[in-house]
Amino acid sequence: MFFSFAKNIYHFLWAFFSALFYGFPSQKIKVIGVTGTQGKSTVVDLAARILEEQGYKVASLSSIRFKIGKKEWLNSLKMTMPGRFGIQRFLKKALDSACKYAVLEVTSEGIMQHRQKFIDFDAAVFTNLSKEHIERHGSFENYKRAKGKLFGQTKKIHILNIDDKNADFFSRFSAKEKYKFTIKNGQEKKGLDNNVSMEEKLIKNRDFEIIKAVNYREKENGISFEIGNTEFNLKLLGRFNIYNALAAICAGLSQNISLETCKKALEKVKEIPGRMEVVISKPFKIIVDYAHTPQSLTKVCETLKNENKKLICVIGSAGGGRDKWKRPKVGEIAQKYCGEIIVTNEDPYDENPEKILDEIFSGFREDSQNAASIHRILDRREAIKKALGLAKLNDTVIITGKGCEPWMCVRGGKKIPWDDRKIAREEFQNLKNNY
Repeated sequence: MFFSFAKNIYHFLWAFFSALFYGFPSQKIKVIGVTGTQGKSTVVDLAARILEEQGYKVASLSSIRFKIGKKEWLNSLKMTMPGRFGIQRFLKKALDSACKYAVLEVTSEGIMQHRQKFIDFDAAVFTNLSKEHIERHGSFENYKRAKGKLFGQTKKIHILNIDDKNADFFSRFSAKEKYKFTIKNGQEKKGLDNNVSMEEKLIKNRDFEIIKAVNYREKENGISFEIGNTEFNLKLLGRFNIYNALAAICAGLSQNISLETCKKALEKVKEIPGRMEVVISKPFKIIVDYAHTPQSLTKVCETLKNENKKLICVIGSAGGGRDKWKRPKVGEIAQKYCGEIIVTNEDPYDENPEKILDEIFSGFREDSQNAASIHRILDRREAIKKALGLAKLNDTVIITGKGCEPWMCVRGGKKIPWDDRKIAREEFQNLKNNY
C-alpha cells in the first residue's frame, strides 16, 4: 500500500515539475484530449485536419505520429503518450511554433502515471470503451475510472459517443458545453426548429447538442452519411469510421467551425496510416489494421466480410502478460469470419511466443460452422507471405495487430525494426516476380 502511494506521488511530482520546467505551455494553447479504447488515433488525425482546414496551425500526438505544423515524425516510442517531460516538451515546441491547437491521444496508462496532469484541456473526447488492459488496472471498472479522470479534469467541453453503453458514466462529469454524437439514438432536443441551420442550433443550444448521422452507408471504397443538410463522402472504410468522423466533427463544431469546413477537410483524407490502410488493391486487396482487441477485430472483419470473396486473416497477440484473456477470443472471432487464418507472432516481449499462439488456438472450435483453414506460422514475414500466396482474384488479406508500428518487441527489451505494410509490399512484389 505504501509503495503504491509513494509511486503515485512520484508520478504526480514529475508531472508538476515537468509542467513547471516548460512554463505550463498548455495554458497558452488550446488542447483537445481524445480517449477511449478504439479510434483515438483516427479521431486525433481527423480533428487536426478539420482545425487545419479552418486555417489554424495545429500540433497532434498519437500512437501513429507526432506533428507540429507541417513537420511530422513517426511515433517510435512503442507507447502512445510520451513521459511527463516528453509531453510538456512537445506542448512547448507547439507553442513556440505558433500552434493555436494541440490534439492529444490520452491513454489509461498515461492517466495512471499522471501524464495528463497540469495540461489545461479545453475539450475531452470519448470514443468508446471495451475490455482492455485489465491486468494493468485490476478490473474493467478501474480502467473506466482511469479514462474518466480526463473528463473530471476538463471543465469546458465534453464530446461523447452516446451509442456506447458506457456513455452514461462519462455524461456524469460536468462541463460548460457538451456535444453528443450518434447514428442510432434520439433526435435534436425537442422544441428546436428544424428549419434552423445546424450552426444556429449549436450557438443556441450548446449545452445539450446531439449530432446525429443519418442515411449512413458503407461502400466498397468508403462511407457516407448526412448531418442536417450536409452530406459527407469519406474514403475511409468501415461503419466504425463514421463514429470517428462524428467525434472529429463535434470537435470542430465546438470550436465554431462549420459543417461545410468539416466536410471539406474529411473528404480530403485518403487513409489513416495502419488503420484499415489498403496497401495493395489489385488483383486482391491487402489491408493492414491495428485491430488488437476482440471488439476492433470484429468490426474490421464485419466490414471486410463478403460472401462472394474469401477473407484471409493474419492474427497474433501481444505478450508481456498483457490482456491474456483476449487471446482465445481473437481466435474465436477469426474463425467466425475468415476463410483462411494464419496465426503468427506479434509482440511477444518476454513471453514465450509459442505459448501465446497456443492460447490463441484454444479459441478455435472443432464444431464451428465456418470451416476455416488454420495455419500456424511463428515467423511473421513467413505468415504474411503465406497469406498472400493463398489469395486469389478479388480476395481480401487483412493483417492485424500492429498497424503502422515500426517495431516488433521481443525478449530482453529488444526492438526489431518492422512495418507490416512494408513487409506486405515486399512479399507481394516477390509473389509477382515468381509468376
